[in-house]
Amino acid sequence: MHSVIASPADRRLSALIRHLEGSSNAMDSDTITASPASGFPGARNSVFEHVVRGPEDPILGVTVAYNKDSSPLKLNLGVGAYRTEEGKPLVLNVVRRAEQMLVNDSSRVKEYLPIVGLADFNKLSAKLILGADSPAIQDNRVTTVQCLSGTGSLRVGGEFLARHYHQRTIYIPLPTWGNHPKVFTLAGLSVKTYRYYDPVTRGLNFQGLLEDLGSAPSGAIVLLHACAHNPTGVDPTPQQWEQIRQLMRSKALLPFFDSAYQGFASGNLDADAHSIRLFVADGGECIVAQSYAKNMGLYGERVGALSIVCKSADVASRVESQLKLVIRPMYSNPPIHGASIVATILKDKNMFQEWTIELKAMADRIINMRQQLFDALSTRGTPGDWSHIIKQIGMFTFTGLNSEQVAFMTKEYHIYMTSDGRISMAGLSSRTVPHLADAIHAAVTRVV
Repeated sequence: MHSVIASPADRRLSALIRHLEGSSNAMDSDTITASPASGFPGARNSVFEHVVRGPEDPILGVTVAYNKDSSPLKLNLGVGAYRTEEGKPLVLNVVRRAEQMLVNDSSRVKEYLPIVGLADFNKLSAKLILGADSPAIQDNRVTTVQCLSGTGSLRVGGEFLARHYHQRTIYIPLPTWGNHPKVFTLAGLSVKTYRYYDPVTRGLNFQGLLEDLGSAPSGAIVLLHACAHNPTGVDPTPQQWEQIRQLMRSKALLPFFDSAYQGFASGNLDADAHSIRLFVADGGECIVAQSYAKNMGLYGERVGALSIVCKSADVASRVESQLKLVIRPMYSNPPIHGASIVATILKDKNMFQEWTIELKAMADRIINMRQQLFDALSTRGTPGDWSHIIKQIGMFTFTGLNSEQVAFMTKEYHIYMTSDGRISMAGLSSRTVPHLADAIHAAVTRVV
């Protein structure tokens, strides 16, 4: 048997272990009473004992319930993520191609990005949303920073406004995406609502919208859905947008656009940016949050941008310096991969063209699902007017079903959606439309 000579490092380690064991034994021999809230290993209770269980997110909670259901008929129409006709998640071919190019480029490294993100991505994102010929871009009056998808862009924009804008109140449409009030409240803004949806017509309450914005205090911030309003799918017409613009500019209300569906709503990138460009064209200031989750299918990559259109290049530069001070202690700098995918596609003419074709195919499939569902309900003679299904636009349809009818459809037909009756059209297929139509028909005729 060989004798092992311990190194100085081994001897120090052994001494440390003996010391710790000695300390542990000494502690055991003493009578130490841990307080109920003590963090010591021997304590009876956790220091977090008082923490109550938080509620499930109303949207993501739908998926949790869906996953627990063992029925082969189950259908998830809750979460806003695109699915193919076969009900599978889709990675665009152009995204696969861009990723392969990035992987094959051995010169690429994993260094930190600047606080504001990838320069190419920011420049191309501003052009995509504002238009390549936008005077605001030409005059260098726009600052764009890469953020963590649409949610992160809203949060950074909200915190910037809470610190540097003279009004701390933001008006959001009623209803709106469930995360909006939480994001802006935590950013430090006071949240109020303006009328938007009319449950009777299942369309826009335009008069109520004008009245509420007309009575808002001068300078207040107003959140606007650029297109494909979530959850209703109801958008103002171009003429109504112009009236909204005139009213807001007359009262110096600050527009904050949430653009989550550019190109995904109509299939046309320019048409879906019309509302934003209308406000930029008048020379006024506005804020735009952009997401590539839906239109490039980059949900999990968390790719987005925040653009602030200012009065001058000097102001834009100073605004950017303050956005950095918001971002740095929040997440330091954004991730590189998703933004590199977007930049690769946007700067290559052929890849951009390929993207627009795939994007239109997604939008067209959703429009087709609307028509199929409307036709199926008409065939069944389902009571009520269901024309709003084909009038609404984008990923979601606000069915008009009440929470009792939704609960009935979940229990009897294994169909999962949010309790407000919002369904994700992207989760439907030609195979599942009849099942949904049967469920809606039964709910409407059997549950008041």
